[in-house]
Amino acid sequence: MLEPILGSVSRERVLIFILARKEGYGREIARFFETDIDPIQKQCEKLESGGVLVSHFAGRTHLYSFNPRYPFLNELRCLLEKALSFYPEEEREKLVMNRRRPRRPGKPL
Repeated sequence: MLEPILGSVSRERVLIFILARKEGYGREIARFFETDIDPIQKQCEKLESGGVLVSHFAGRTHLYSFNPRYPFLNELRCLLEKALSFYPEEEREKLVMNRRRPRRPGKPL
């Protein structure tokens, strides 16, 4: 939907995912949208180098989130929220449902 403005479907997917879940990593985003990981990771790196996203490590995982110092963050969020409102209802629910919880102590790997 935002491909003409953002220039890439992968870039739109990264931004929509991070808007809905607050943070994410390349493989998680690629799995959710059932696409290749390489274009997703490249877009994450481009958005980070442009100052839109920031990243930090959680173990060996590179987590991306919005840069709170990005000057157009509020405008970008408004645009993405409007685009997200046009997504199918079931896809919006899957995006917003973020089921992450800690591993149970003593659970075998």
